[in-house]
Amino acid sequence: MKRISTFIMVLACAFASAQTIDDVLRYSTENMQGTARFQAMGGAFGALGGDFSALNVNPAGSAVFNFSEIGVTGSNYHRNNDATFGNSISNNTDNSLELNQVGGVFVFKSNNSPWKKIALAFNYDMVQNFDNEFYARGNTQVGIDNYFLNFAQGQELGPLRVQQGEYIEEAYLDIGSSLGYAAQQAFLGFQAGIIEPTADDDANTSYFSNAEYGSVNQQYLQNTSGYNSKFTLNFASQYQDDLYIGANLNFHNVVYDRITYLDEDGYDQASPIQFTSFDNLLHTEGYGFSFSLGAIAKLNESIRVGGSYQSPTWYTLTDDTSQRINSTLAVSDIDYINFGIVNLYDEYRIKTPEKFTGSLAMVFGQDGLISFDYSYQDMSKAELRPTSDPNFSSENAYISNVLGAVNSYRVGGEYRIDEVSLRAGYRFESSPYENGDLVGDLNGFSAGIGHNFGGSRLDLAFSRTEQDVNSYFFDAGIDNAAMVNQINTNISLGYSVKF
Repeated sequence: MKRISTFIMVLACAFASAQTIDDVLRYSTENMQGTARFQAMGGAFGALGGDFSALNVNPAGSAVFNFSEIGVTGSNYHRNNDATFGNSISNNTDNSLELNQVGGVFVFKSNNSPWKKIALAFNYDMVQNFDNEFYARGNTQVGIDNYFLNFAQGQELGPLRVQQGEYIEEAYLDIGSSLGYAAQQAFLGFQAGIIEPTADDDANTSYFSNAEYGSVNQQYLQNTSGYNSKFTLNFASQYQDDLYIGANLNFHNVVYDRITYLDEDGYDQASPIQFTSFDNLLHTEGYGFSFSLGAIAKLNESIRVGGSYQSPTWYTLTDDTSQRINSTLAVSDIDYINFGIVNLYDEYRIKTPEKFTGSLAMVFGQDGLISFDYSYQDMSKAELRPTSDPNFSSENAYISNVLGAVNSYRVGGEYRIDEVSLRAGYRFESSPYENGDLVGDLNGFSAGIGHNFGGSRLDLAFSRTEQDVNSYFFDAGIDNAAMVNQINTNISLGYSVKF
C-alpha cells in the first residue's frame, strides 16, 4: 500500500467548521481602492460620477462622462502591523504591487431626444487586497493543549487510534470525513501526545493534558494573500440636462489563502511536553453576484445630489484546509500529516447585507468641487447559507446579536489650477460590531494630484487608513488573540485616455 502523503488527498468533510463570522466580515467589506483620482478624494463620488470607480458608489456616474474613455490604475500596498499579545508588542510590515483597476466607458449622444446621452461601461476593481502579515509573541496562561481538550472531551478514544494496517494520514482524513472537525482535532492532539485519555478504553470520552505550566510562551505568525475583485457591467443615461440614472451588474471573484504558524514552549521543567508546533492552512475560492441602482440630479449649476442602492452580494464559496503538528511526545510518523493532506469542505454560501448611499456635491465651475457621501449597511443581516445547516444557524444567530450597522462617511475635494488638479479626502467607517472593542472604527485620509493633457490624464494618489482589529489565533477552541493596529498606506498611479 502506497503512502498517500506523496500527493494531495482530498475528502469532503461531513461537518464544516471553518465558516464563521470572520468569513462574513471578510467578504462583506469593500475597501476604497479604485482609480487614483477616486482614492485621492476619499471615494466621495456618489453625486459626481465621471470616474470609473465611482460606478461602485453610484451606477449613474458613467452618464456624466462627456467622451468615451479607457483607464488603468496600479497601486503599491504597504501594510504596517503592531501586534500586542501577552504584554509584548511585535511589528511586521508587508508590501505588494498590483494592477487594481481597469475600465472603459462608451458614450453615445443624441440631439433629437430628451435622453441626451447613453453610456455603456465596464470596470474591474480589486475591492479587497488580502496580502498581509502579522507576527505576535508573548506569554499566556492558555496553552494550545486547551484547544485540543476543548474538541476532545466527549469524543470516544477508539476512533482516535490508528487502526492496524492504516497509515496515520489515512486515519486523519477518514476521521474528518466521517466524524467531523472536532474529532479530527482531538485525533491530532492525541497523536501528538498533547492530550491523554483518562482510561485506556476505546469507550473513554475524558482526556487530560500532558502539558504542565503556569504560563507558556507563544509565537504566532499569520500570512494572508489573495483578493476580492469586482467586474462591473454598467448602463446609464442622461435625461435632459439635470438627471442621470444607471444600473450595474457586478460579478465578484474571491481567492483567499491564510497560513498560520504557532510555536509554544516555556513549560514547567517537569512537564512531559516541552515544545509544541501547530500550523494551519486555509484556501478559499469562490464567486458572487450583485446589482446596483442609482441616480444623480443637478439641483442647479452648483449643487448635485445622488442616491444609490447596492444589493446583497450572493457568494458561493469552497474551503479546503491542511494542518501539521509536532511536539515532544508526538508519534514517529506525525510528519506524514502535512500541507499535502487536504480536507475539502462542502460548498457554502454567504449573503452580505445591502447598502444604501446618499451623496451631496458642490461644483464651483471649472475651479473645483467638494463632495460628501454617507453609506449605511446593517451587518447583522449577513448570513451563512444554507440556513438549515445547524452550525450555520447558530453562527447566524451570533452574527445577528453581535454585529450592527456600519455607518460610512466620505468627504473629498478638488481644486484646479489650469491643467493641474489638487485633491484631498477623508474617510470614516464605524466598527461592524456593536462592541467596538473587537474591531475598531476605521479612519483614513488621502491626497493626490492630477494633470490633464487634454486627451488624456495622469493621476497620482496617496491614501492611509488605520484600524485596530482583535485577531484570534483560531476560529474555535480557545480565544487567544492579538490586538493588531493596522496601518495601510497605498500609493496609486492612474492613466486615462479619451477617444
